[in-house]
Amino acid sequence: MNATPPVVDTATWQDRLAALRAREKAATRELDAIAAERRRLPMVEMPAYTLEGENGPLPLADVFDGRRQLITYHHMWSAGREWQCPGCTGFTSQYTRLEFLDAYDARFVVVTQGPIGEALAYKKRVGNRMPWYSTAGSPFGADVGAPRDGGYAVNVFLRDGDTVYRTWHTDGRGTEQLSHTFGLVDLLPYGRQEEWQDSPEGWPQSPTYSRWASSKDIAAAYGPHTPDA
Repeated sequence: MNATPPVVDTATWQDRLAALRAREKAATRELDAIAAERRRLPMVEMPAYTLEGENGPLPLADVFDGRRQLITYHHMWSAGREWQCPGCTGFTSQYTRLEFLDAYDARFVVVTQGPIGEALAYKKRVGNRMPWYSTAGSPFGADVGAPRDGGYAVNVFLRDGDTVYRTWHTDGRGTEQLSHTFGLVDLLPYGRQEEWQDSPEGWPQSPTYSRWASSKDIAAAYGPHTPDA
């Protein structure tokens, strides 16, 4: 049997929870301060890139689809692979309802180095709901931290007419704040159950990524065979 947290009386539990809550609230206030600083970042003007969407080539400014703000997730792509990066596939599979961004004059899309035909076929295979664009014929991805055969990234842009500005970027674990997956899992008593985490003695732990769904698993769960895909 796996180890479990110690059993205590309600008053003791409430005291420990209150102490933890103080730290959680401090972290929330720090995230508020970070967001305030993010809103004060300067920005840099972008060249006039041309991407490709499902209806053909289009300038970067048109990817905004009339909105002023744009978030791009740069999905890793390996030429010739049936199943692309499971982390990217799983991360973007979370976003099935993005219409709420309309009220904020914003859009969230996937950009990948894969050719648009292959990218759209993969999107359908894994049941992804986000708009996809290809930067295969453009240096756009490489210029914003997601080169061909490189890693993933998140970028944010602001549009003023036909001029686009880059306002924010992150990669690696910086993307976790955009995911509900880890937010939910980190609430659990056993957490992510990965070896690198600081957990009590006896807690179940396994190699990093070993509990993540594969791209094939995601396709089986969300792929085109489902009624609403």
